[in-house]
Amino acid sequence: MDRTGFKPTLSLLDGTMIVAGSMIGSGIFIVSAEMLRHVGSSGWLMVVWLITGFMTVAAAVSYGELSAMFPKAGGQYVYLKESYNPLVGFLYGWSFFAVIQTGTIAAVGVAFSKFTAYLLPAVSEDKVLLSAGNFHISPAQVLSIATIILLTYINTRGLKSGKLIQTSFTIIKLVSLFGLVILGLLAAKGEVWDANWANAWDLHALNKDGSTGSYTMGAALGAIAAAMVGSIFSSVAWEGVTFIGGEIKNPKRNLGLSLFLGTFVVTIVYLAANIMYTAVLPLQEIASAEKDRVAVAASNAIFGNIGTYVIAVMIMISTFGCNNGLVLAGARVYYTMAKDGLFFKKTGELNRFAVPEFALWIQCLVACLLCLSGRYGDLLDMVSFVVVIFYVLTILGVFILRKKRPDAERPYKAFAYPVLPAIFILMGLAFCVLLIMYKPGFTWPGLIIVLIGIPIYYLAVANKHKTGS
Repeated sequence: MDRTGFKPTLSLLDGTMIVAGSMIGSGIFIVSAEMLRHVGSSGWLMVVWLITGFMTVAAAVSYGELSAMFPKAGGQYVYLKESYNPLVGFLYGWSFFAVIQTGTIAAVGVAFSKFTAYLLPAVSEDKVLLSAGNFHISPAQVLSIATIILLTYINTRGLKSGKLIQTSFTIIKLVSLFGLVILGLLAAKGEVWDANWANAWDLHALNKDGSTGSYTMGAALGAIAAAMVGSIFSSVAWEGVTFIGGEIKNPKRNLGLSLFLGTFVVTIVYLAANIMYTAVLPLQEIASAEKDRVAVAASNAIFGNIGTYVIAVMIMISTFGCNNGLVLAGARVYYTMAKDGLFFKKTGELNRFAVPEFALWIQCLVACLLCLSGRYGDLLDMVSFVVVIFYVLTILGVFILRKKRPDAERPYKAFAYPVLPAIFILMGLAFCVLLIMYKPGFTWPGLIIVLIGIPIYYLAVANKHKTGS
């Protein structure tokens, strides 16, 4: 019997679909526009996606060792706590609850609404339902909140319904994305491709109005780091499967394998999608796509006017399935924190369907409030830095635990240890240092959110000792 009380019902396919489905939301359809404005050329756009893909797969296979050592609910929170101390684990869990997971759920929910508006203009983000001074509520925000509430309710009814949505929606969106890529490459325009790749390695700024700007060496590195914010945003949440380790069948094998398979498949999809973009759209059209909706512009080039509706349906399926995976996995972190006496006690309880219902609903509440705030996009930019810092700390934990617990059972060992984990750590630190130097607005707000967790932790510890829980 699993000591957490969770039922191990998820197969390797389910785990892989949770990894892939949680990664593929709205990012791949949008972020390439801003990324191209930073780097200015097809070659460098692909390099940024390749770096991010390498980092993602490298991190995932390193997490495989930790997931096999601690195959239980909580995932990254548990790994950080075991590698360092309860404070570091809590700071991750606090940041995760305050903005990382809830902010991502809000952003993906609003993306669902934005593209639904192509089919149902009544739910447009440009309309106003309620207004009070500078505070406005749009139909898009209301619809996004409704979808988050619906997915939360479905996941309170047990893992079976949640995993059915996740697996089916992820398969549909993978097939749809591959289909879009293949049709796009078949519709490729030779003159567009040749023009886009003529100066593939000319790194420069490419503005919406068509003007360009050159970089000094330092600024060029900063531009690459800034471009990576978009690709990293599109590639996070793969670790969500580790949060539900207590519900995976044969977790010592299947957790690590699902991490590798899911991240590898998504990396291939992302690279293929960007090759397709450069095959059907001139670089200037990618960089200046309306509201950065590159996929809409590409779909119009492939299918004509109906392309807008084709891509809208694809993104609705993609974001709905993505949010289901985020909602499903996130609550397990708060459950494990509560079991450690560091979160609301009620979040550490399972309902009759063996899921942490209260944890699901408070996650829902914060995500809905972030939808109303309209600041979800800014928050996600702010925490890109924090997310990578926690990835680095977690993978550094592989080295620490090899020293602290050399005799611990390791059914799965980090691939190419110590080289691959070390490369990720160096690349992650380089990314963070470049953001601190050249894009400080992406760093200090996220750090403030993390640091607010320090007094909260000591208050929680004091309360734990006071109540004796």
